[in-house]
Amino acid sequence: MGLFGKKKKSGGVEEVAEAVARASGEAQEEDGVAETPRGERRKNWWQRLREGLSKTVGSFFGGIRAVVLGRRVDEDLIEQVWEQMIAADMGPDLADEVTARLRTAWKKGEVTEGEQVIPFLKQQFIEVLSAKGNEVTLAATPPTVILVVGVNGTGKTTSIGKLAWHYQQQGKKVMIAACDTFRAAAESQLEIWATQRVGCAFHKGEPKSDPASVAFTAAQRAKEEGVEILIVDTAGRLHTDRNLMEQLAKIKRSLGKNVDGAPHETLLVVDANYGLNVIQQTEKFLASADVTGLFLAKLDATGKGGVVLNIHQRFDVPVKFVGTGEQREDFAAFDATQFVEALFAEE
Repeated sequence: MGLFGKKKKSGGVEEVAEAVARASGEAQEEDGVAETPRGERRKNWWQRLREGLSKTVGSFFGGIRAVVLGRRVDEDLIEQVWEQMIAADMGPDLADEVTARLRTAWKKGEVTEGEQVIPFLKQQFIEVLSAKGNEVTLAATPPTVILVVGVNGTGKTTSIGKLAWHYQQQGKKVMIAACDTFRAAAESQLEIWATQRVGCAFHKGEPKSDPASVAFTAAQRAKEEGVEILIVDTAGRLHTDRNLMEQLAKIKRSLGKNVDGAPHETLLVVDANYGLNVIQQTEKFLASADVTGLFLAKLDATGKGGVVLNIHQRFDVPVKFVGTGEQREDFAAFDATQFVEALFAEE
């Protein structure tokens, strides 16, 4: 698939932020839920997104602005834009294609002044990030099974909790299945999220039991109990361990035996701070788990926002969700327009 697909129609930044606020629910305290005015809630999440991208904004947008403002577009300026994209971890393929399009627009007389370059780049990035769509695929007949994979330390457990809360707030019946059977701590943390913070069903197996077997029985229980969204956790597997990656493939097959088309989504949780290492992780997981989307976690102190565009260009895997903190409301469905506006936001 090429870089640029059909453009997704998006509303303005304020409309997007308001939709995010409605979907994300009210603000949470550690031991309960605190009411927060909707306008304030929207503002806080938008600020967190901007703060999470502040390092990228400082390095990339600051560099782009210094390169283009007050200048006429020429070959030297286009080359400097390319260099700024490379420095922001956007990758040579994306940098080549976007600057080629910029060069074409310049030669056609469509982009001649430096001030026109920034809106041009924003439009290109929005098209990249929305080309494949950022919506979750739901099963025609419940339950929708979402398999969650990721390396230890990426924030997978917290991301699963936020995802469960997201669907619970939509009025859906949710179950979390703990298939990391070799780490008691992982199971107990998920159980706390399910039973205390989200209030959804929770499924686990015996200690050290086969993860694929637990996934199978969870799918069976989900059908029996009318669960609409089944979120299946997996061990925090090192992407360099071939045996563990094969275990993921086994879990996927077990789910498919009990629910038609399962898993309907396979989300890879990645730490936004990992930068180009995310590329290697994504490549390995795609081979074993057929990743259909990314959950970009820890976008609260990162300078690596550009790698998201790199992943889209290289693997055609869209971001589906973004997390900006530890609380359950520090979360939103990904929106390309909002992300790019934050990437280019003025301080």
